[in-house]
Amino acid sequence: MDSVKNEVKTYPAYLTGEWRESQSQKTIAIKSPWKHEVIGNVQAVTQPEVDESIQAAKEAQHSWAKLSLGDRGQYLNRWADELEEAKDDIATSLMNEVGKNFKSAEGEVQRTIDLVRYTVQEALHMHGQSVRGDGFPGGSKNKLGIIERVPLGVVLAISPFNYPVNLAASKIAPALIAGNAVIFKPATQGSITGIKMIQALDRAGFPKGILSLITGHGSEIGDYLTEHPGINMISFTGSTQTGKHLSQKSIMIPLVLELGGKDPAIVCDDADLDKTADNIVKGAYSYSGQRCTAVKRVLVDDKVADELVAKLKEKVENLSVGSPVNDSAIVPLIDDKAADFVQGLIDDALDKGATLVSGNKRDGNLLQPTLLDNVTEDMDIAWIEPFGPVLPVIRVHSVDQAVEIANKSNFGLQASVFTQDIDKALEIAGAVEVGTVQVNGRPQRGPDNFPFLGVKASGMGTQGVHNSILSMSREKLTVINLKP
Repeated sequence: MDSVKNEVKTYPAYLTGEWRESQSQKTIAIKSPWKHEVIGNVQAVTQPEVDESIQAAKEAQHSWAKLSLGDRGQYLNRWADELEEAKDDIATSLMNEVGKNFKSAEGEVQRTIDLVRYTVQEALHMHGQSVRGDGFPGGSKNKLGIIERVPLGVVLAISPFNYPVNLAASKIAPALIAGNAVIFKPATQGSITGIKMIQALDRAGFPKGILSLITGHGSEIGDYLTEHPGINMISFTGSTQTGKHLSQKSIMIPLVLELGGKDPAIVCDDADLDKTADNIVKGAYSYSGQRCTAVKRVLVDDKVADELVAKLKEKVENLSVGSPVNDSAIVPLIDDKAADFVQGLIDDALDKGATLVSGNKRDGNLLQPTLLDNVTEDMDIAWIEPFGPVLPVIRVHSVDQAVEIANKSNFGLQASVFTQDIDKALEIAGAVEVGTVQVNGRPQRGPDNFPFLGVKASGMGTQGVHNSILSMSREKLTVINLKP
């Protein structure tokens, strides 16, 4: 990215297979969260251009679906090759635009390359099946059912700011390999990086119209996209509030939602506290906690709480804080509004009697990693997802109390259980109402061949490469009536 203020680049949108400026003649400025300057402008696409892109997608999809799986896979593998060539450029863009340190940004791009290639291999190993009619009582052996998977049509892929490459590709690649066309709507903060990854896709020579990248104001094209009759499926990652709005607006089409979390770390009295503290700090503060799978609260047994908090304090105070260009662990939050929100949760907890163990210092949108002890259920931080570098410690008297507090949350993404007793771990894992339980490890998305899902306000539907391909296709039954 060019940091010279008077040479800020304006990026085109990718509409119907062409890079072009919007008919609106309007753009949206993208400001770096750590450079505190505009680093680029993206197009404010209009509703008629949305119509045009969806129509082109529908037309391109029919030919795309007729290609063999191997041929579609070759296009995707070329995309992975182009991403590899552009890895440093995309990682630098990611760092500048969303403030992730370069090492993490580079890791995200590499993970995405691996995901695209794995998606091709996974699809090649997914097969249909046949069913004999006489497998059911009274059924005729002359009926043979052939079950295959067919594409849904046009998939709307909406990605978030915090993983603008990986969480875009985890929607786009399964959709394309399954035979769908894609309308890609990146988060506004993250759209420059999204454009760069689609430039790589364009260089791979995909058929015109099979994917369009649409940037613009949510107020102008948000609901218009999600309610558009030409959209056949929506895959969304973002806030629970937006996810609920989406589910109300999208009628009678498949929907996969990856939303927020309030992931608890349940620490039993027999836990390995060094390993536990290491996992909790990495899980809570990586990328300043701007992750749905961050550890968002610690539920620790009274008997080991003092020792655990002391270990957490030491590790938190050793975290590097500052610019992502210096590979800092704690970087500025995505904008001032996000920092204000996190600060409000910290202030509420301290006003209500929480103990400040470390942190609570702020410089604009850069917050020091903050650790709060003696957090109680009347504090907002006990229930609300901060999406920032703050971790509340709630002391409990028993495993049952920890599970009860964990399950009171409206969220249900992941939970971590720290204990050296496997029976206890499995008992707690069975009791907590979440999509995934991590035993003696921090919550995280992946590996990408694992299913990834949330319950309650954390989402609906299941992701992970295999499951994403399933969610972006449907079964079709053909019955052969054989001669008697």
